[in-house]
Amino acid sequence: MSSSPKKLVLVVIDSLKPEMLDRAIAEGRAPALAALVENGTYVRDCVSSYPSVTPVASASITTGKGPDEHFIPSMNWFHRGEGRYVEYGSSFGATRAFGVFRSLQDTVYNMNLAHLSRDIKTVFEHLDDAGLRTACTTYLIYRGRHRHEPERDGAYARLARAAQFRHAVWGPRELFYADIFESVRTDCRSTLGLPGQRDQHTGCVGAHMVEHDLFDFLLFSLPDNDTYSHRRGPFAQVTSIAVADRALERLMHAGGGPRRFLEDHAVIVMSDHSQTSVEAQLDLVEVLPGWRVMGPDDPDPEEAEIAVSPSARSGMVYLLGERDRERRIERIAATLSETEGVDLVARLVDGEALVSSSRGELRFRPEGPLQDLRRERWTVEGDHAVLGTRVEDDTVSSDDYPDPFARLWSALMSHHSGDLLVSATPGWEFLDWGGSAHVGGGSHGSLHAGDSLGVLILCGTGPAAQDAPAQWALRDVTPTILDHFGIAA
Repeated sequence: MSSSPKKLVLVVIDSLKPEMLDRAIAEGRAPALAALVENGTYVRDCVSSYPSVTPVASASITTGKGPDEHFIPSMNWFHRGEGRYVEYGSSFGATRAFGVFRSLQDTVYNMNLAHLSRDIKTVFEHLDDAGLRTACTTYLIYRGRHRHEPERDGAYARLARAAQFRHAVWGPRELFYADIFESVRTDCRSTLGLPGQRDQHTGCVGAHMVEHDLFDFLLFSLPDNDTYSHRRGPFAQVTSIAVADRALERLMHAGGGPRRFLEDHAVIVMSDHSQTSVEAQLDLVEVLPGWRVMGPDDPDPEEAEIAVSPSARSGMVYLLGERDRERRIERIAATLSETEGVDLVARLVDGEALVSSSRGELRFRPEGPLQDLRRERWTVEGDHAVLGTRVEDDTVSSDDYPDPFARLWSALMSHHSGDLLVSATPGWEFLDWGGSAHVGGGSHGSLHAGDSLGVLILCGTGPAAQDAPAQWALRDVTPTILDHFGIAA
């Protein structure tokens, strides 16, 4: 490269809905984001992972891969090898159902050090290996090349030790994670990652790192918009977007204000997914009354016939045991397809994906005569109404379910995926194992566009217009970052 690239900040605003960002900017509530939109490229339809839940999306953002390669399948899933559920924190009730310490250990430690595939690199590992200075505020996927011991001093550090956070992790060069890990001493506190405190903690840490020139790449995580939207609904996001914007403004102020900051820094702002309103709830266990479902801390797990993993507006069903496997899968799929609140049921049959709904059945597999908007090729047969797909010349696409074939195929092929994948009807959410849903608020997880289309702003980086994808997706972000620094993937 002829000159050193700018430092790069990746800003992830959890659940940021494009329409709400537009409104926040129009009302003058998001001046920092408005400056980036004005000076960059604004994409309003960047496609999330499937399921469109934060652990899966975070892994796709930081690896450039789908769940078939990064192995993080959902918010709640069944670990076949260990014969237990993994719960990453769907709700406090779900966390309690599986054991608070176990859930926290899975989320903070195992997600990165055991569940995330070792066969692929994270963006931090790519950049660490290239000798760049990496940094990250509290984010689900943080794996890098630098060892970090948990904090030892202070009241929050004592609380963290009581919660069994006593082991070192491998992360970016500078890691700040909910007062548990702090690679550089600051005055910033997040009350152990308490919702409502996390964005201000990120803003404080980010400002410190800018002031002391501590990074070449920073993942700047702003998760509080998600919590606010879950409670108040996605169309109340302007208030929480304004909070995120103040954290970003604080970062820019530490660098001399937006104009001066952008002279030295490129910025990518993105959603991990969006949210839609929730009006009704469905208990996936109750709609399968004839089956012995494994429960949390089940006293007789060997008696269970299936495991059920609800994750907001998505879910999975696992067949336990090999007896009459195909017949059982067909029975469960038929029951779910006829259940109000279930939009899509997907499974693998004879090397193909079979998607069923009240609108019919559709099969597809990789390679074939049709190409999608991302130029991946597919063979598709059956009722196109199932996924709202249309074919023009040799191109297949869907407004209702963006990038449906690649997302479903990746989810179905994931190492830890269920035998059946379930996507909720708009307006519905599946009860988690704690009995919680967000009726009256917002949620996400489904294949539907309302959950799946998010924001992507590229300022000072990214491909030229003629080289940009026809349809952006989360898995494009890590390659864009590596290209910015001149690193081969």
